[in-house]
Amino acid sequence: MKEINQQNTRVHNTVLAIMTVASIGTIIESVTQGWEYWVPILIVAGLISSWFLHILQYRQRVFRENYYLVFSMMLAFYHGVHETSTFDIVVVSLLLMITATLLRRNEFLNYLLIEFFFLIILRVSRSAMSGLIEFDSLTVSRLILHCITEINAYLVLRAVIRSNRDDTGELERMNEERKSERSDMEDFLTNISHELRTPVNVINGLSTLIMKKEERDDVASICDAGFRMARQIEDIQDYSEIQRGDVILEENKYDIASMINDIIAGYSFYQKDREKDLIVDLDPNTPSVLMGDSRRISKILGHLLDNAFKFTHRGGVYLRLTTMDHGDVTNLVIEVTDTGVGMTADEIEKINNGMYQSNRTRSRSTGGIGLGLPIVYGFVRRMNGFVSIDSVKGKGTTVRVSVAQVVVDPTPCLRIDSDKFFNVIYHLDPKNYRDSRVWELYREMAVNTASDLRINMYFAPTAADVEKMIARGDITNIFMGEKEYLADPAFYDRISKKVTVAVSTTGDNITKNGNIIVMPRPLYGYPIVRVLNGEGGILQPAASASERPVLDNVRALVVDDEPLNLIVAKGLFSEYNMIVDTAKSGPEAIQKYTDNDYDVVFMDHMMPKMDGVEAMKRIMDVAFQQQKTARVVALTANVVSGAREMFAREGFAGFIGKPINISEFERTMRTVLPKGASGSDDEGGRE
Repeated sequence: MKEINQQNTRVHNTVLAIMTVASIGTIIESVTQGWEYWVPILIVAGLISSWFLHILQYRQRVFRENYYLVFSMMLAFYHGVHETSTFDIVVVSLLLMITATLLRRNEFLNYLLIEFFFLIILRVSRSAMSGLIEFDSLTVSRLILHCITEINAYLVLRAVIRSNRDDTGELERMNEERKSERSDMEDFLTNISHELRTPVNVINGLSTLIMKKEERDDVASICDAGFRMARQIEDIQDYSEIQRGDVILEENKYDIASMINDIIAGYSFYQKDREKDLIVDLDPNTPSVLMGDSRRISKILGHLLDNAFKFTHRGGVYLRLTTMDHGDVTNLVIEVTDTGVGMTADEIEKINNGMYQSNRTRSRSTGGIGLGLPIVYGFVRRMNGFVSIDSVKGKGTTVRVSVAQVVVDPTPCLRIDSDKFFNVIYHLDPKNYRDSRVWELYREMAVNTASDLRINMYFAPTAADVEKMIARGDITNIFMGEKEYLADPAFYDRISKKVTVAVSTTGDNITKNGNIIVMPRPLYGYPIVRVLNGEGGILQPAASASERPVLDNVRALVVDDEPLNLIVAKGLFSEYNMIVDTAKSGPEAIQKYTDNDYDVVFMDHMMPKMDGVEAMKRIMDVAFQQQKTARVVALTANVVSGAREMFAREGFAGFIGKPINISEFERTMRTVLPKGASGSDDEGGRE
């Protein structure tokens, strides 16, 4: 459609250019020949109005074309009725016929042919009566030749219009076929991704349950492959929705610091890679709670980081999050910089035009299906944001994303609770980094964090520098990396008795004692603020057990027609000390709900005989009759855009997609169950 509109605009430009030249010529001839003085004014007004309609795209295309052609015919008529124009009529008429052909308007060819013969007959009859033209053999032959030329041009141009219409029709048919094939392929991808979710959910769930009982490398490999497959299925579904234009935003409140912590926890694998570093720079002044599509914001972050790590063989990836405030709305700015292979200007242009990976052969060696950036572009454009890419081949790439979010709580996401003055040493030795750019990125993160938190931060590349600064006597905290600490553990253990020392590490290489604070990588604003706020000891990753919802003795009914899904759900929910019962169909679930009391029901959507929506409504009827509080949560592989809203409209209390994401499950349970809800607190789920 866009290409057709552009083509129509080019044709109209040409038509108006012809009209402008013809109008100027007519005005010049009118003035020099002494024709009616008031007509040029009307010609100018008509020409200006034609351009006005074109520039503003006023009314429909056909209306504008009719206006152009009627104006042109009136211009030709005015020119043709004068004595000096007798032998110019055919030239003007042919020019107008070409114009009508450009617009593919057969009916105007008919009108122009009629106008031509009318003007010829008018001029011949008037000239015969006035005797201004001598009708000798030369004059008659010229008039006959003009008529023959006009008729032949008319027939040829009609054939051209017919041929163009046939070609256009064929192109439109081919375009429709391509659209249909594309739609069929997208439907196929959607269906296949939906069908794959059930077995992938089983694989991931069972392997996770086995890993909880026994850590085995082979099971860990199965688990990693399963979760990778699940992400790729989601990518296919997201890409299909973007191509169809079916992306529906699901706006909700979210804590930006918690989101970053969850994402970092998912990149623990890269933190163990000695060749790559993840540097996170979260602006402490970012509003703590925003309103937007948090699920897709999280996916945008994930795809950008995945892509950066994928094409960075050595060095690091720098994630910077900040905001630009505009009252109640703020622009969330995400910047991901890597030290990887980089891209050329042509490759960036291809990505901007919606192509897959910039190098198809390169994708085979790096893995993935190449949908990351197209999905990022699709989501960001749906949010009315923008994406920009800066890259130098062989040096690295920076991708910036900006999307508008509503500010719910403007309180800074990271803040120091006390008025105590802090003098902090940031101890990272450049010699420990094979790529100097990584150390520079760490330094940039530290400078930004210290500036926003309003603390004094001093950089100490070596242990000697640390010792000199400690001798000053006013240093309160030292933050360092694992390699720096292991270079001289005794020295840092000794000074930790006077100064708070925190070490960022990836594993158990550091002997834990009462003074050293051990933090998981990466070292960024969140753990720094926790230490400055006095939360000493061993800092756990963001998703710690203490943050899990209390679900002890919560009675749950899980409904699914797939037995293995029931095993997975029962195993996962039992980890929270929930009392789990199962049903294999809607009727069985209704019967069990009638005979028993449950705090929450997890209902599959697609089941034979009775689907989840109907089963949910019947359970709600039973709850009403028995004066119970029914809380039914959709547990389904149907995670297309708008699914959450659809289930909410039907009456579901919550929504959890398959494969089950623990964070999503916990968040849903906090929302669905009242605080303190459990089997002992809410007897039988009755009101």
